[in-house]
Parts: sequence; structure tokens; C-alpha cells
Amino acid sequence: MGAISGNLLFIAFFLYLAATIAFTVSITGKKWRNKQGEMKGNRWGFFGFIFAILGSLVSIGYFITRWIHAGHAPVSNMFEYMTFLGISIGIAFVIIYAIYRSNYLGLFTMPIVMLIIAYASMFPGEVAPLIPALQSNWLKIHVITTALGQGILAIGFAAGLVYLIRTIDFTKRNKQTIALELVMYSLISLVGFILIGTIFNAMNYQATFAYVNENGLDSEMVYNLPALVGPNEGQLLTEDRMSPFFNAPAIIVANDLNTVIWSLLSGVIIYWLLRLILRKRIGGAIQPILKGVSPQAVDEVSYRAIAIGFPIFTLGGLIFAMIWAQIAWTRFWGWDPKEVWALITFLFYAAYLHLRLSKGWHGEKSAWLCVIGFAIIMFNLVFVNLVIAGLHSYAL
Repeated sequence: MGAISGNLLFIAFFLYLAATIAFTVSITGKKWRNKQGEMKGNRWGFFGFIFAILGSLVSIGYFITRWIHAGHAPVSNMFEYMTFLGISIGIAFVIIYAIYRSNYLGLFTMPIVMLIIAYASMFPGEVAPLIPALQSNWLKIHVITTALGQGILAIGFAAGLVYLIRTIDFTKRNKQTIALELVMYSLISLVGFILIGTIFNAMNYQATFAYVNENGLDSEMVYNLPALVGPNEGQLLTEDRMSPFFNAPAIIVANDLNTVIWSLLSGVIIYWLLRLILRKRIGGAIQPILKGVSPQAVDEVSYRAIAIGFPIFTLGGLIFAMIWAQIAWTRFWGWDPKEVWALITFLFYAAYLHLRLSKGWHGEKSAWLCVIGFAIIMFNLVFVNLVIAGLHSYAL
């Protein structure tokens, strides 16, 4: 059953790739492009939609077979959660596309789904028994609902990103172009993480450190990338491996911080290589592809996605999480880093809806909020979950 689930995820990934190619052809393939306007779509956009549906169905098959194989909901570690987040984004896209028929949204969303699934594959994928705190039905309810909500919010991010790339003047150097290039660099850094992780995994690179953990106990930590930063009071045990430049404090999960640093460094290299090849900003290179986009249409898509995703995320990320915390730790709130950032995410999207509905924040202002909101989600998932030691650190 484990092999079946892995094969289904592999097939789903390539179905999402096929959807990406079809949506790309629907926009850039002059031979097949029709004259009816972007929101009405064309033949290749329909093919992309079908591939996206098939990818979602196959990925659901992965989720079910992995659940049967593991004996519990496959959302208990970084590999499982990030994979399910990618699946959730794919499902959310299928629903949104059925309403708005935006091929441009598919062009941006399908690569994000692939990127998140590929990112998840960099983490250990072995099935492991649940610790006592996770052996609760509320784990399934809390985490699955949270991921579904984040998946729908990701559609708001994709639509907001399309709006900004479509409307911003990249011939000028200002706050907007710099901020948008920072967003593009962040996405490229995920690609860098996947590439650097794949290279060192192929080399079977491992370095083991003895260190003192956050509870003051002697422990061991394994690195899968050369150590730029070592663990608290760390001592390298593996011969012929790189020694760190400095050690992290006990509250930091040092091997994951090391991975984040490698991701950022590789992202810098890839970003500037692309700049040299394209001879312009990344957003500016993409902008001509989006000349057929209706800014008002993608602005509406981003708002609708957040209006749907926000209450679902609130249920999963706050209400169900508090119920589970009360059962697992006998308190519904403890100011754990993940809890704090879930609250920040809730407050941010609540502010977005308030500003949109009461203050008339449409267009560019709304799009920036969509992008920033998803950046908060990813910061929580990547940096807070990996680097900062807390009650949720078991989920690695």
C-alpha cells in the first residue's frame, strides 16, 4: 500500500505538470489561441482543467492509500502536511476555475502545486507511529481543515500575484517593483532548496553532531547539507565533513536553520542567473504573457478565494486547534510560536476583509494584502515550524 500511495503521488505530480503545459499553450500558443477573451478560455485551457481534475483525483487516491497504510491521517509531519497542502491548492483551483475559467490562474497555480509537492519530498517520507499527543480524532479535523483553508487562500495569493505582475510598471525602480521581485526571489528560493537538497541527497551526504538540546539533555542531530550553522554546544562526530561557522542557541532547530540558509543562498544564485539571462526583472519578463488578463477579473478571484478560505482556516487553525490543545495539553492556548503565528494569520486576513469591504481597498492594495497573507502562511510553515523549537516541533 505504501508503494501504491507513492506511485499515485508521482502520477499526480506529472498530471499537474501536464496541466501547466496545457495552460501555457492556451496563453502563448498562437496557433490555438482563440479570439473570445481570456475568461472564456479555449481548447487547451479545457485540457489543462481536465489534467488538473485528474491530478486532484489521483492525489486524493494517494491520500487515502497512505492513510490506510499508515493507520492514521497522513498529516503528521512536514512531508505529509506540505503534500496535503499542495493537494488542497489543486482542489481549490479546480473549484475556482470551474467558476471563473481563468487560464492565467492555472498558469500560476499549477506550478505552485508542483513546487509545494516537490518541496515536501525533501523531507523524510517514512511512515512513523504517532506520539500520544497526536493520537486524537481532533488531529485529523484540525490539520485537514487548516490545510484546506490555506489551500484556498493560496488561490487568492496566485490571483493577487497575477494582478501585480499585470499592472505594475517594471520600467521604474520603486517600492512596488522591489517588493514584487522579493516575492519572486522567495519562490525561486524554494526551487533552490529542492535543487540543493536533491544534489546532496544523491551524494548521500550526512553529518552527525552531538549537542545539548533545549531541555539541557545530550542529543544527536543529523545534517543532510554541509553545516553553515551548528547546533547548541555542538560537536561534529562525522569525519571529513564541513565544520560550522557558528552554533545556534538551544531554542533554534539548527539543522533546519542550516537548510533555510542554504535555500536562501541557492535562491540568490538562481535569481541572479535568471536576471543575467533575461536582462530584466523576473516580473518584467513575465508581464508580456499576462497582457490579456483582466485586472478586475483576477481581483474578484482573489477576493472570492479569501472570502471562502478565511472561515475554513479559522475553523481549522484556531477553533479546532484550541479544542485539540485542550485535550492534548489541558490548555486551549499556550503562546507556542505556531499558535501565535496562526493568530497573526487570522488577524491579517480579518483585516483584509475589513479593509476590502469597509474601506474600499480593491485593486493593487488588495493584491498586495493577498500576497503578504500567503507569505505569512509560508513563514509559519517553513521558518516557524522548522527553525523555532516549540510544541509543534514533533511535526518534522
